Amino acid sequence: MEVELRHLRAFVTVAERRTFTAASHELLITQPALSRTVRQLEETVGTRLLDRTPNGVELTETGGELYERLRGVLRDLDAALASAGGHAGLRIGFQWALPDPWTSDLLAAFETATGARATLLRRDDIVAALHSGDVDAALVRGDVHASGVTGAPLFQEDRLAAVAAGSPLTAGGELDWSELSAHPLVVNTVSGATSPDDWPPENRPAQVVECGSYDEWLAIIAAGRGIGSTTTSAARTHTHARVTYLPLRNAPQVALHLLWPTRRTGDPLLRRFRELAHAPA
Repeated sequence: MEVELRHLRAFVTVAERRTFTAASHELLITQPALSRTVRQLEETVGTRLLDRTPNGVELTETGGELYERLRGVLRDLDAALASAGGHAGLRIGFQWALPDPWTSDLLAAFETATGARATLLRRDDIVAALHSGDVDAALVRGDVHASGVTGAPLFQEDRLAAVAAGSPLTAGGELDWSELSAHPLVVNTVSGATSPDDWPPENRPAQVVECGSYDEWLAIIAAGRGIGSTTTSAARTHTHARVTYLPLRNAPQVALHLLWPTRRTGDPLLRRFRELAHAPA
């Protein structure tokens, strides 16, 4: 069997998303079809590229090497096709829920002003995506300090507390920021906007429950293993039947930043996107 472009895109997407479920949603195909496509690629190259685990997939050594080569090839191919078709654009990375309708309005304004297409791509490791050229810019919460990456704050978001539905903490209808540290704090260490360092040393949470994604964060809170804090926009878009969001008094706000590779600061499309992102709502 000859290797086709669909095989390569399927493998790279699974390698990036680390689960067949998320990859199938991104590619708009069924999980069985995606599994079959990746298996065909493995049979063609004659070796296993992915190890299936209870928590998703892990790249084998050969799979990791192939992924590093292919993602650059596919990125260059997409750029070449876009240029040939007159469809230049920007790929905007993000880690989790973005404020809306602000984001939708920004993308629409950019496309109207430039005639170029703006595409949102969810990536857990934003800095790696910027360095590799997988995304052209990124919208992230909190401060990010990395070599070769330039950033600028856009605006501040309010926080809400997240507690298990039915918890006694819901009785008052709201919480104070200082109260959160008295309970086990659930922290998304990969892409979350809350850290124990957000409290003064004398009032930091004594118990921290770490997780690696927003979905895990929600599930742990729903199970009553701890409480957490998130932005108002994330709470609106990521609901859970067993999680209640409460207003937070005296909570520090969360800054939304725009990041881009320093080497691309002069790019005209990127410059226009930055101007529109900074424009008053």
